[in-house]
Amino acid sequence: MARTTVEVTGQRPLGFITEADVVLLGSGIKTRDVVADDTLLTRLPLDPARQLIGSQCSGALVLAHLGLLTGRPACTDAITRPWLEERGVTVLDAPFHAEGAIATAGGCLASVYLAAWTLLHTVGESAARAAIEYAAPVGEKQEIVQRVMSRVRTVEAALR
Repeated sequence: MARTTVEVTGQRPLGFITEADVVLLGSGIKTRDVVADDTLLTRLPLDPARQLIGSQCSGALVLAHLGLLTGRPACTDAITRPWLEERGVTVLDAPFHAEGAIATAGGCLASVYLAAWTLLHTVGESAARAAIEYAAPVGEKQEIVQRVMSRVRTVEAALR
């Protein structure tokens, strides 16, 4: 079987992170290597006082190592769960959780909740709904928009 290679390139250098309004950390098989590299972690000065910060799956490990999940629960994938729990993070059996400016999503398909949360807080609800509807499968658009926006709104309302 032939292997497919995907090349990922950055739009901006890592130093741009201090200027970004939103920072979303994805997942990958090398995340544990990233969090073991103190030099790299010092290049991630995230600031929830002025940035929206989110993670998907093992990206939550980065948030935990930066101290951003201290005292708050998080969502992640099943593989990452024990590593987060070792750090004292309570892992929820839920696809999405947000508190203030920090959100976590568990499972690759849960990234839709993270996207909706980000859009809701940056460009508003109608734009978030439109983007989710555009990406949703034909025949399921309204159902998915309703489910995603309801989950994001319910999580936020529970914390008020």
